[in-house]
Amino acid sequence: MIICVCRRVSDRDIEHHARQGCTSLDELQMETGLGTCCGRCTDCATEVLARSQRTVMCHLHVEGKEMALT
Repeated sequence: MIICVCRRVSDRDIEHHARQGCTSLDELQMETGLGTCCGRCTDCATEVLARSQRTVMCHLHVEGKEMALT
């Protein structure tokens, strides 16, 4: 789903950046340009980033295998 229409940034793009270590809206804006035109997407983008970070944090290393708890 497109989150930022102005810069064409999707939820998948945000999830990708979260997996790469992006931890804040400011970082996301620097990487993607999201929210730098009209700014209407920032609330939704913040929610998607937070959800993505929780998913990343839920990955556990169990006996050499990664397991997601989402």
